[in-house]
Amino acid sequence: MSTKKAAATAAPSPRRRRTGTGIGATSTPAAAVATAQARQRVGVLGLGIMGSAMAHNLRRDGFEVWGYDPSPAARKALKAMGGTVCKSAADVAGRVDAVITSLPSAAALFDAARDLAAGAARGLIVIETSTLDIEDKRQARDALQKAGVVLLDCPLSGTGAQAALKDLTIYASGPAAAIRKVEPVFKGFTSAQFNLGAFGNGMKMKLMANLLVAIHNVSTAEALLLGQRWGIAPSTAVKVLAGGAGGSRMLQVRGPQMENEGWKTVTMKIAVWQKDMKLIAAALKEAGVPAPLFAATVPLYDAAMGMGHGLHDTAAVFDVLDRMSRPAA
Repeated sequence: MSTKKAAATAAPSPRRRRTGTGIGATSTPAAAVATAQARQRVGVLGLGIMGSAMAHNLRRDGFEVWGYDPSPAARKALKAMGGTVCKSAADVAGRVDAVITSLPSAAALFDAARDLAAGAARGLIVIETSTLDIEDKRQARDALQKAGVVLLDCPLSGTGAQAALKDLTIYASGPAAAIRKVEPVFKGFTSAQFNLGAFGNGMKMKLMANLLVAIHNVSTAEALLLGQRWGIAPSTAVKVLAGGAGGSRMLQVRGPQMENEGWKTVTMKIAVWQKDMKLIAAALKEAGVPAPLFAATVPLYDAAMGMGHGLHDTAAVFDVLDRMSRPAA
């Protein structure tokens, strides 16, 4: 996501009077706690599949949401859900207590960090949820630190469909005090939260999770294609297998998308997934870890790109296996 720097004279809008100090503050009566939470202002930069789902759930949980995305359609969707559209990342930074970033590339993160530093008050906390190289996140963290802004490494585990249902796990890493302050925000868009300690540990756990996802997604396609060739519908197989010893979260989540070209409903684009695959491969190489199962999945995701599935869901590996095993015409 590329952002434009807001004018230096732009001033944040007036804030309502709040109880306590900062996002983590609470007061004793339960009603007062709920009111304080409702008054928290959270910014979201990057309103794609994940970002828009997070914004929606935060709104439902009583947060005020301010956001920016270069896409007019994404901005329109934010306004429709009751959020406030800002003109830039710097504009967002001047209006909120915390910012969530959900970005497609390191370049987008660097642009966002620059603009956030220009518009933020000291003490702003940035919850960085993108799947990016740890060193790139460290570079953004260091740049923001000079402006008194704290960036946390907080990647997410879960698909876009899970994000819509608030069924995400957050792998938080960075300064413990900052993590404690934004725990109420985490709970506004995730179902499970983990503090993994030092900055960068979040991305390490995310790459471990995605390694498993890469393998389980392909193994799901293999099993469901076998069943389909035997006359067992994928939907039936998912229901029967999900709770057994061979079940997995990918079987439950992606299995249904492997029937009737369900991969056209996108929760993770193959083209975006290629970035994650490269990060996993680099991490394995650096750590000297052999990964024959992961290596076996790489050609299938590459083939999906070659077959025109770049904008389709990663469930499209089912189509790759189906086509590569059909008799030649």
